[in-house]
Amino acid sequence: MSEPAEAVEMRAALLRLRRATGIPITFGGLLLDAQRLRIAQLSGAQTQALHGLAICAGNGLGGKSMALSRPCAVTDYREARHISHEYDAAVSAEGLRSVLAVPVVVRRKVRGVLYGALRRPVPLGDRTFDAAVAAARDVEQALVVRDEVQGLLAIAREPTAGLGAWEEVREIHGVLRALTPRVADPLLREQLTAVCGRLAAAGAGPLAGTGAGERAGTVSLAPREVDVLACVAAGSTNAVAAQRLGLRPETVKGYLRAAMRKLGAHTRLEAVVAARRAGLLP
Repeated sequence: MSEPAEAVEMRAALLRLRRATGIPITFGGLLLDAQRLRIAQLSGAQTQALHGLAICAGNGLGGKSMALSRPCAVTDYREARHISHEYDAAVSAEGLRSVLAVPVVVRRKVRGVLYGALRRPVPLGDRTFDAAVAAARDVEQALVVRDEVQGLLAIAREPTAGLGAWEEVREIHGVLRALTPRVADPLLREQLTAVCGRLAAAGAGPLAGTGAGERAGTVSLAPREVDVLACVAAGSTNAVAAQRLGLRPETVKGYLRAAMRKLGAHTRLEAVVAARRAGLLP
């Protein structure tokens, strides 16, 4: 069974934080429920004392960060007076002194906490603090993308989605195509690709008539060429398509020209119509 994408994103963010700052240990995890977090990812740990530790909202430094929904830090965990000390045994076993906790917040809800720590009681500098916040933002963006994808997949899988709401189907298809390259989980990317293909194939019937089946498969476009056409079909300009896809406008123009050439189209509209007839777009 593959590792959950959220765990992959958290571990990658913790590793980036260590490499960017030289901080000896980073760790963190996502919430189990509204009040509890489990530390599941560690980078640079010397023991297993922290692994699997359940943190309750309000308790310890991470619990305080969860409750306040903002970063919190202590210069010496053992002596800190403004946090509770339920987790001192695990913290001492790992030898941690100066600790920073940054919440992962998605749509105003805390979804996890990312920690960085030193094994000596000295203040963590602004560079480490900023890097930790940036790492937490990276995890937040990954979770936002995953949430959007899951919601759109649920809509796309509705049995009535293709029967009277073609503009909505086309919009969903375009958004899913744009999100796919940003998804770290290979299984989820595979699901996205399959759903996009199903939406595109469903569109061939009502739009192309009896000739659609004969033309489908005769045109082969690169994935990015289809991505650009999906944006164009939704009414996006080259600049907007570039922003949605994370490309330069000149690159979008290049993909669009290539797609038009392959489809035998002379205008953007002709390219979209031809792609729909070929079963490449819904």
